[in-house]
Amino acid sequence: MPPAHHALIVRLPPDVAETALADALTTAAELWWPGERRPRLWTETVPAPDGSGTGARRRAAEARRPVAPGHRLRAVLLRYPGEHPADLVLTADGAALDARSLRLVARVLRGDLAPDALTPLDGPLPPDLCLDGETRRLASALAVTVGRYEGAASVRVAVPVPARDRPPYALGALDGYAVFTADLSPGRTVADLLATEPTAPAEGDDPPGPALVAGDAHGDGDGPAGLPTDPDALPVPVHQVSFVREQLTGSAPNTPLSALDPLNSAESAEQAQQAEQAQQLALGTPHRAATAPLRIDEVFAARVAARPDAPALTAGSATLSYAELDDRAEELADGLYAHGVRPGDLVGLCLPRGADLVAAMLAVLKADAVYVPLDPEHPADRRERTARDAKVRLTVDDPAVLTGHPRRPAAHRGPATGPAYVIHTSGSTGRPKGVLVPHANVTALVDAVRDDFALSPDDAWTCFHSAAFDFSVWEIWGALLTGARLVVVDHWTSRHPEDFHALLARERVSVLSQTPSAFTLLAAADRTGGKLPALRLVVLGGEPLDARPLLAWFDRHPEDRCRLVNMYGITETTVHVTAATVTRREALAGSRSVGRPLPGWSVRVLDPHGRPVPPGAPGEIVVGGAGVALGYLNRPAPTAERFVPDPLDPAGRRLYRSGDLGRLLPDGTLEHLGRIDDQVKVRGFRIEPGEIRHVLLEDPAVSAAAVTVTGGASGDAAAVRIDAYVVPAPGAVPDPGSVRDRAARLLPPHMVPATVTSLPALPLTANGKLDPARLPAPGARRPPAPAAHPARAALLTPPAPAALPAPPAPAAGAAEAAEAAEAPAAVLAGIWRDVFGVEEIGPDDDFWDLGGNSLYAIRIGTLARERGLPGVALRQLYLTPTLGALSEALARGV
Repeated sequence: MPPAHHALIVRLPPDVAETALADALTTAAELWWPGERRPRLWTETVPAPDGSGTGARRRAAEARRPVAPGHRLRAVLLRYPGEHPADLVLTADGAALDARSLRLVARVLRGDLAPDALTPLDGPLPPDLCLDGETRRLASALAVTVGRYEGAASVRVAVPVPARDRPPYALGALDGYAVFTADLSPGRTVADLLATEPTAPAEGDDPPGPALVAGDAHGDGDGPAGLPTDPDALPVPVHQVSFVREQLTGSAPNTPLSALDPLNSAESAEQAQQAEQAQQLALGTPHRAATAPLRIDEVFAARVAARPDAPALTAGSATLSYAELDDRAEELADGLYAHGVRPGDLVGLCLPRGADLVAAMLAVLKADAVYVPLDPEHPADRRERTARDAKVRLTVDDPAVLTGHPRRPAAHRGPATGPAYVIHTSGSTGRPKGVLVPHANVTALVDAVRDDFALSPDDAWTCFHSAAFDFSVWEIWGALLTGARLVVVDHWTSRHPEDFHALLARERVSVLSQTPSAFTLLAAADRTGGKLPALRLVVLGGEPLDARPLLAWFDRHPEDRCRLVNMYGITETTVHVTAATVTRREALAGSRSVGRPLPGWSVRVLDPHGRPVPPGAPGEIVVGGAGVALGYLNRPAPTAERFVPDPLDPAGRRLYRSGDLGRLLPDGTLEHLGRIDDQVKVRGFRIEPGEIRHVLLEDPAVSAAAVTVTGGASGDAAAVRIDAYVVPAPGAVPDPGSVRDRAARLLPPHMVPATVTSLPALPLTANGKLDPARLPAPGARRPPAPAAHPARAALLTPPAPAALPAPPAPAAGAAEAAEAAEAPAAVLAGIWRDVFGVEEIGPDDDFWDLGGNSLYAIRIGTLARERGLPGVALRQLYLTPTLGALSEALARGV
């Protein structure tokens, strides 16, 4: 496809005769295009030298000016004062004269060729696909650079080529372009890339975005193609393409393509390259003055001394002051010593969320030991395996055994750089890895955000998350190290959004921390749960955030009253790394930004060789600075793999390779793009499931989505299948078929999900994250019946698609309500069939065996109330999980 408009600027001597130029143009036009409108020569005097800014702007303006309708060519002679050369600006309609023809016109007007030497020829002719070596190198360099920015393994570049078998002097035989498709897959070499043969474009295809331009090395159109002079014409910096071209020229044929670096150049530009790399690294390193590291228990002691009678912790109806909490921790520390715990020992804490858990944490730190949280809700085998992995000296599951012991001897405590706790994360081999985190990291985290978040003793924080989930580190110590009050949320309240919402209002919580998945449930309850006048800060973290569903929250909680912050972080880097304030603007845009690094933290985005990638290019997120943990407990090999030396730090501190994919933008903000190891191959294409999920979430009918790739274990590539799961948006009428059809319009065929399954909610882990293992078989569930409660209906209940049985009408629900007193088991069985999407249900069927979770429990409770039964609490489902036992309990009013 020829360009709509192009131009050529020809430098002429100062004494060029306007009359001769005009006559030559008229004679040539009558010969070449008889019967058409003849172009005329326009002359203009520029009131500034040719080398001035005014002169440059005037030339550029003329080059951009389009040709008048019905004309092939426009010619303007620009003269400058004094003895300066003149400029002839030729512009042409791209469909009438190609670039080579425009250069031939220039040669005729300069007198290098006679007009009758050129033969008008209508085109187009087939393109000549033979590329010279320099053009190959330049196209290859452009492809490599674009590939680094886009994270693409294949890049198409448009290369201008002349028409094949074109007469030497022809006008209008339009030049074409070849498509240079560069394979940048791992293992490819420089020789492989330079051997790439271009192809002719398919009929009707538009040229690829990245494109070279026609050259003019000798003024006759025979020079190689070049890079555009307009800096905005390419999606990547021109000088970086030149850097890569120089490397291609000087590299051995077997050099891997991965060794080419857009931020690297030949030795002649070494200083520029170093400055560019340093500038990129500086984007992710905010300035912060160094402060002396402190221990957690030291900072807590200062808060006790400053306000001993201030409330420190509320659990249920009891509240402890800072002095009382400190006394309780001292007593437990004495008990730890009496049981043989010494400095550096690891102590397991298997206690429910409450005052005893927090006091025990403090006690372990006061004893100069290291606490290892063991969630009582986890299976006993997992707790035992975790305790063995950590080699704990003692596991505390009853604080009473630590009371009534004599005072321990006074002892000097270790430095702030010593370990404070170990939190275990899942491992790729199935064996959890214990992350060893020092005191200084936690106190640095609180100090890093204290001013920005306006943290003060007037705040009330929630402790919502399990102590075995590192989000709790932020909640507990963020409150107690700033003199605030910590409100402990018990297990059952944390599983009931309405009760949790009521607690937030009752305790006047001002700082709330949630995973996005859990916050979605709370936001649904908030729609009918009354106001939260004290809430001023919501911190979201632990998993990627989709900002679009937050619009309804902003309607009820304006941004100037309640700040919402999205924080990206990793257990190995002490909970949080970056922070981004989310506003209505980000929600409308569906922003994927996680903000800038916290003061004292640093973020780099590196390629597989550890080099900085260009701004905006994807790569592995690597974290440095104050939050990097000491390593994995008793795991030297994974520690050496993930915790690597920082070549830029003279102090020898380490970086943590996160395994997350991201890009660092020119303004210093980070975008999180998912896990690197989430990438899979489908029919030979490397894909990122996060991209499919992002497209699904753009559907107005979808509020949450998950994507799985299955069928590859057998080695049969044809069996690999992408399945999607969606939760309907409030008020939407989801049709899995229409959701898939929309995705098919936005994704290439190999990325379109084979199935789309509508669910009332996505299954979550105990930490509030997506639990892929509990997703149902694709397409196995039918949509549940609608709920009347607006908070539930909006979040959990998609109306049935047309292809499936319609939900019961309101009259049917009323009839069930009338019969509920006589037949609770039958009504409850109908509810279970609707929720779980099964045809048959029996009295011995178990809620948990059917795939039940806290979200389904909420759904069952809502439908039970609608149909005349008592509400079903989550606790009741734990006590009586089978349909028969639950029916009997409801009949007895238990």
